[in-house]
Amino acid sequence: MHLNRTALVTGAAQGVGLTTATLLAQQGYRVILTDLQPLDTPLAALRAAGHTVAGLSGDVSAEAFVQTLAAYVAEHHGALDVLVNNAGISCILPAEDTTAEQWQRVMNVNLLGPFLLCKYLGGQMLQRRLGSIVNVASIAGLRGVSHRSAYNASKHGLIGLTHTLAAEWGGRGVRVNAVCPGWIKTEMDEADQGPGNYSDADIMNRVPMARFASPQDVAAAIAYLADPTVSGFINGVSLPVDGGWLADASWDTLRLRTREA
Repeated sequence: MHLNRTALVTGAAQGVGLTTATLLAQQGYRVILTDLQPLDTPLAALRAAGHTVAGLSGDVSAEAFVQTLAAYVAEHHGALDVLVNNAGISCILPAEDTTAEQWQRVMNVNLLGPFLLCKYLGGQMLQRRLGSIVNVASIAGLRGVSHRSAYNASKHGLIGLTHTLAAEWGGRGVRVNAVCPGWIKTEMDEADQGPGNYSDADIMNRVPMARFASPQDVAAAIAYLADPTVSGFINGVSLPVDGGWLADASWDTLRLRTREA
């Protein structure tokens, strides 16, 4: 149990963020949830389960909001023990059809936001010389996936930020790592699939473990990297949580035939 330790999770109103916030709360953390969406319902559910939680709604890509978060943390906790940069948005379009405004919005949420949170909340950790930051990237930050130029670039950038801060801050007591999920069954996936961009079979046939990731799969990896008692010498890692997607260079017919052996 992690009593008297504080974690902040962005994008925590649903999906991986809410699952992560719930898991950390179950492990004894005081958890601060942030999201652009209202947080009343998840906060009420977590409090009803006996957990110590707080919530602040706002845009993580807005420096003023991140400064407000930092002031709240400084007043109530001094500094975080764990920061989980999970908030993110997708944009599925051919590169030639992606507007500058769409590109910039993805960069703002997926990359500028984590930078600002690291700058202000990670800066507080540095003063205490203790803390763990986990950035939620993607296998799209390790490979190219068609029709996702803005998203892929933002996640490649987030992994680059992870590596850089791990190098800068590891010797000052703050570890910085990333998780790189494959496709996850969440509200974002349902929205992305809606226009017919891909099917469940497209994903399950591609993944060696023959299923989507669950939010619980990703939350467990985040909790592992957050915990200094089990991952205290892990710094600068980009951990795939993809069921073997990146490991498998087989073609689909071979992969599917192998499952039947």
